Amino acid sequence: MTTNDAYAAPITEPLFDGDTGNFSLVLRQLLVRLLRGPYLDGSVDAAAWQLLLDQQQTISDYFSEIFLSLTLDMDRKIAMLTPAQIEQVHTAPIAPRRPLKRDETLLALRLRLLLEQHSGSGTDAVVSRSTMHEILAEHRQSTDRDDKRFAESCDAAIGRLQSLRLLTSTELENEFRISPALAMALPLSNIQDIPRYIAAIDANEPAFNLTADDNDELVEQTPELVQE
Repeated sequence: MTTNDAYAAPITEPLFDGDTGNFSLVLRQLLVRLLRGPYLDGSVDAAAWQLLLDQQQTISDYFSEIFLSLTLDMDRKIAMLTPAQIEQVHTAPIAPRRPLKRDETLLALRLRLLLEQHSGSGTDAVVSRSTMHEILAEHRQSTDRDDKRFAESCDAAIGRLQSLRLLTSTELENEFRISPALAMALPLSNIQDIPRYIAAIDANEPAFNLTADDNDELVEQTPELVQE
């Protein structure tokens, strides 16, 4: 029996008073991690990733019972939960995330391009805070003349992507790793469409699968693959 087989073996003693479950402690912990989201990164936790692969059918079956699909990117070693598309009440176990604002969306799309350009290199895609400020400066609206407020807006966009773990910290204070999960958070069928998405946002025009609402927020109509 392998180590992961032992981890997945049914428990012989309850883990707490009233415990009627069968899953082992580590398997239950993995389920909780997936539910908390926003994703599991197998390149960071190899043991959890291997357990997920070994018990993929069991885990998928469990989440299907609560209207969730387990989505895996085998190349990037990323696992996420996707709410099932079903038009019935009481079928949303994960609360929808707040839509990305304009700057957050623009930054995410530009970072998605950088991630794609870096694919196959064998190293992490990294970006500095100053580079992200420069990226957003390229999309700065002509009516925005307050430099201090603009810088704060840039940092807020960076902070939002950090909260979603689409940007993660590195050893350097103002350098960030672009998470491979960004490719699943923005599941575009054609990477070449990104410049057109960006141009539409710059022009304040709804296009493709993005629409603008009255609060200057861009609501993604693609599946919600990221949870907070």
